[in-house]
Amino acid sequence: MKLTDREKKTLLSIARKTIEKKLTGKGALPAVESELLNEKRGAFVTLKKKGALRGCIGYIEPVRALHRTIEEMALAAAFDDPRFPPLCAEELCDLELEISVLTPLVEIKDVSQIEVGKHGIYLRKGYCAGLLLPQVAKEYRWDRLTFLEQTCYKAGLPRGAWKEKDARIFIFSADVFCEADRS
Repeated sequence: MKLTDREKKTLLSIARKTIEKKLTGKGALPAVESELLNEKRGAFVTLKKKGALRGCIGYIEPVRALHRTIEEMALAAAFDDPRFPPLCAEELCDLELEISVLTPLVEIKDVSQIEVGKHGIYLRKGYCAGLLLPQVAKEYRWDRLTFLEQTCYKAGLPRGAWKEKDARIFIFSADVFCEADRS
């Protein structure tokens, strides 16, 4: 899936207007005219306040039409991320939204297939699971080993848990864009 600039702008507008409507009770969502935005896709909405993470939630699997996923995940990132208090109206002006539209997950057996900056990692071991988006490793300048260890940490596992036989590692790519890109 390759989104056009117009489709990206529509998704960013949907995310922002969904949050604004919840906070103020005002506003209407833009019309969705693109067939691509009606395809079922996994996606994450990330909120940053003055450059710092303020919320990030998404679907790994393609559960709903992309534009519906963005609406739902924008609300979840703003009001339901357990790491942060619910967003308040005063924060809107300092908020920047980022969207990551995911490719399907691919299970790998050889971690050398992980390309830092291109791939995100989803790791499952028993009842534990953790996911880090591709841009996280790039932002923190992690190498492959650190990326794997941090994904284990996110899953609540020991750093080297990715090496264990029952650990399942999946990779994916993402089309990542934010409001700053639309200026």
